[in-house]
Amino acid sequence: MVYVILAIVAVLAIGLVVIYNGLVRAKVRVDEAWSDITVQLKRRADLIPNLVDTVKGYAKHEKQVFENVTKARSAILGAQTVEETAQADNQITGALKSLFAVAEAYPDLKANDNFAKLQDELTDTEDKIQASRRFYNGSARDLNIKIQTFPTNMFASMLGFKVREFFELDEAENEAVQNPVKVDFNK
Repeated sequence: MVYVILAIVAVLAIGLVVIYNGLVRAKVRVDEAWSDITVQLKRRADLIPNLVDTVKGYAKHEKQVFENVTKARSAILGAQTVEETAQADNQITGALKSLFAVAEAYPDLKANDNFAKLQDELTDTEDKIQASRRFYNGSARDLNIKIQTFPTNMFASMLGFKVREFFELDEAENEAVQNPVKVDFNK
């Protein structure tokens, strides 16, 4: 009888260790993914002053655009939570679209090598941000599933694990992804 009780306790202890280690692995993966996002967002934020300075040389009277880009950059650097970061990311994306729209009006600027290099770097960084966002959201999904499914859910909150929020597209960006622009070359 004593051996049966000890065996049950041992199985429960081993199960708890396995559950805990699985949760820790999933949490570390989410933290790593979030770190990837913050590195790429910082990289983009570091490119922005050079880009703004380059555009300013050609478009001195576009003060509002430069202010919006600067505010958006500050917001992304000051964001603390996933939600704040997502909002700041959406804000900076809009501000950069405005900046590039201004650049379209200046052919000399578009031909500038420095501007072209910065634009390429920014495009590369945007691609890396998207990849990091997918990795983070996949990792957050995996952790959230572990936290919310049986038997892990019985221990997850007791052990201090919390559901992570996703890094989501804003409504306008989500609309553009779901309803892409149609191109018809037959007209």
